Amino acid sequence: MNELIENGPKSMVIGILALQGAFAEHQVMLQKLGLQVEICVNLVRSVQDLQTCDALVIPGGESTTIALLAKLSGLLDPLREFLRTKPVWGSCAGAILMSRNVTNAKKGGQDLLGGLSVTTTRNGWGSQIESFEVPLVVQSLSQPDRPFQGVFIRAPVVFSVDLTPEDPPLQIIARVPVQLLPDAQHLVLQNQNLADPLNPRTIVAFRQGNHLFTSFHPELTKDDRFHTYFVQECVIPSLVTGRSSLIR
Repeated sequence: MNELIENGPKSMVIGILALQGAFAEHQVMLQKLGLQVEICVNLVRSVQDLQTCDALVIPGGESTTIALLAKLSGLLDPLREFLRTKPVWGSCAGAILMSRNVTNAKKGGQDLLGGLSVTTTRNGWGSQIESFEVPLVVQSLSQPDRPFQGVFIRAPVVFSVDLTPEDPPLQIIARVPVQLLPDAQHLVLQNQNLADPLNPRTIVAFRQGNHLFTSFHPELTKDDRFHTYFVQECVIPSLVTGRSSLIR
């Protein structure tokens, strides 16, 4: 990766979908990264904004509201096309929007962007008052021995992994440590075989192609390692190779 950084792009434009939610926090994080590449952050509110971007972050917030505002802004189809060719990171609500299917949707359903081979459950860990924080062991980050504090606010749960033969593989980055969950969250995993390494419900971060999924909010911490990971492992390789984010 160091070689990619040294020989890769000197600058990039990372968009943040800025219709609703925690987009400002992502902006602060990205602008503070001390990498050997200049990062220009573009707040995306229109198709024209999106067309300037090399990659995109879809922040946490309220997934149905973001989807509705995207539809009203004429962004739904352009976002879907963007997902087909460029790196995108979905955080909490953004992760829901990037899912192939969703359960526990509001009455009438909601528009999804797709791009990730999972079904997620909205508010899977419970309501706002059942939000929680838990340290995550993330071997893919720098300083892997230092836990990453996962902030879960009405967070989605991965209900199932729905890979087809045409999909790129799914690389699990982090699972929630069940033994550290508050008592209320244990109910979500009741009667689940937590010893099963294929159990999807403990997955809280994964990468598929050059897309990144986090069911928690890295932008609400002071730890920039997930933002660094997205730039180094997802964005830079896509710019260097010019490949689609869905190529294996």
